[in-house]
Formats: sequence, structure tokens, C-alpha cells
Amino acid sequence: MSFTADVKEELARVIPTCSHCDRATLAALVRTEGSLLFSGAGRYRVEIDTDSPSVARLMVRLLHVIYHLHTELTMRRSVLHKTPNYLINVPMQPRLEAALIDLGILKDHGIDMGIEESLVEKRCCASAYLRGAFLGSGFIANPRGDFHFEMTFESDEFARDIIDLMRRSEIDPRMMKRRNSYIVYLKSGSAISAFLAFVGAHQCALAMENERVIKSVRNDVNRRVNAEVANQAKSAEASVDQIMAIREVVDHYGINQLPAALRDIIKLRVAYPDATLKELGSHADPPLSKSAVYHRVRRIEQMAAQIKR
Repeated sequence: MSFTADVKEELARVIPTCSHCDRATLAALVRTEGSLLFSGAGRYRVEIDTDSPSVARLMVRLLHVIYHLHTELTMRRSVLHKTPNYLINVPMQPRLEAALIDLGILKDHGIDMGIEESLVEKRCCASAYLRGAFLGSGFIANPRGDFHFEMTFESDEFARDIIDLMRRSEIDPRMMKRRNSYIVYLKSGSAISAFLAFVGAHQCALAMENERVIKSVRNDVNRRVNAEVANQAKSAEASVDQIMAIREVVDHYGINQLPAALRDIIKLRVAYPDATLKELGSHADPPLSKSAVYHRVRRIEQMAAQIKR
């Protein structure tokens, strides 16, 4: 099962905090997954399409419990993806129009494309509304890969209201347009974890945090290894350059014609070709500081450069 399916399974079982939370969740679900069909004054029916069985069960239960609406559930199987799909039909009935008005979908002027503020006044109801929005249109990539979260909406106004609602809880998403849809997305692992915790998917939030820690440790180890390899490569390259300079100087002057300090460094470098300057100093008798070794090596390199000129 995908990580998105795990999140939706957990969210569908969240117990509401107050008596209005379920109403907020249902409003967001109908808004994101429902289609409103109109055939005359007061003659409405709603079709709701979802591929999640837990979401389908939740919507049917809320429609029955809150508004006592009659529903018809049909399970279909996608020929292309070989996965089940659930169609919830809410046929025309006396209570439906009042329910749509109560859910903030219908207004006197027609369909309202934004979020009814009375549905999200309380923090717990705002959480419930976002929970419903994700259940209806959310996707989260497996956190073992790149962190990615998105919710897809058909209305620009609704997408912007969702962003405002998330920002009230200090979650800062971005939005982009993809064909005829509006994508509200997050790329930060910490922001995705914060969203999951806010809407009630605490187990999935913990799983996300666990993957964040693993990635952080792995990245830190990789940085350290890369830095060490780079340092070793630089040391090896410097050692080769120093040995080439030593050959130039010894061939030109002869080893016995050089000062004793330089002869000692030459012998150490030839004996320990892979050693760092600090390590060369530790092999000297008496031991030399890294600075002292550097200045002697630098003198040999200058002499080699003068010979070439």
C-alpha cells in the first residue's frame, strides 16, 4: 500500500474534536471529490468519486449521520489500472438542498467557490476541513524518496482559501497551475510532518520524521566521507607535486649540497609519500610542527621553480 493510502486510512479514522468537525470534513470532501448536477429549481443531485474504500465509507457515514441523506454506492474497477473505484450517488431528495447550503457549497447567488468561514472558525474545525481536503485530493510521495506533498483543486479561489487555512497553522505551502487544475504543494519534510500532525495523522507524521532523521544522518555521513575523500585527493596531489619538486632539486644540486633541514624533509617525504604535512612532522626527530614542515616543503618547491625558469 502506498504512503498516501496509509495517510488516508489513518485520517479516515480520526475521531472529531467537536460536534462541528465532521461537518467541516464532509464539506471539504464534497467540495474536492463531488460533482453537483442541476436539473431545475431546487432539483440537485451529487456524485462523489473516490478510489479509497476508507474515504468512501467515511463519506457515506457522514451523509447519513449528519443530514440523513439517502445514498447509492457503486464499486467499479478501472480497466486501465485494475484498481477499484467507488461512486457515491446522492439522488435528488428533499433534504439535499439544505445540506448543500449548510456545507457552504450553495449560496443565494449560486455555487460558492470558496470556503465558508463559519465551517473553519475553530482550530479543530480548520484541522477537520484540511483533513477532508487531503482525503479528497491529497498525495504524498514515499518519504524514503524525495519529499513531496500536493493537493489538487479545480478552483483557484478554493485553492487560495486552502493556502490561507494552512498558513493560519504556520504551514506555508506554494501553488502552481497544472493544465486546468491548481496544485497546492509542500517540498519540505518538516512542513509535511507538521501538516500530517495538524490534521491528525500522527502515526504517519512519526514515520515521516523517522525518515527525515535517517536522511539527515545519511546526508551528514555522505558529506563527511566526501570531504575526507576530497582532502585525501588534495593531499595525494600535493604529495606528488612535492616529490616532483624534490627530484628537480636533488638532480640539480645533489642531496649532499642541500641544507640539513631540507635533507631531512626530503628523506621523510620519500619515506612517507602518502603522509600529510602534520604526519610528516610527527615522524621527524625531534618532531616538527606542521608550519615548520610547510615552510621547508615550500622552500623546496621554490627552488624547483627557479630551476625550471
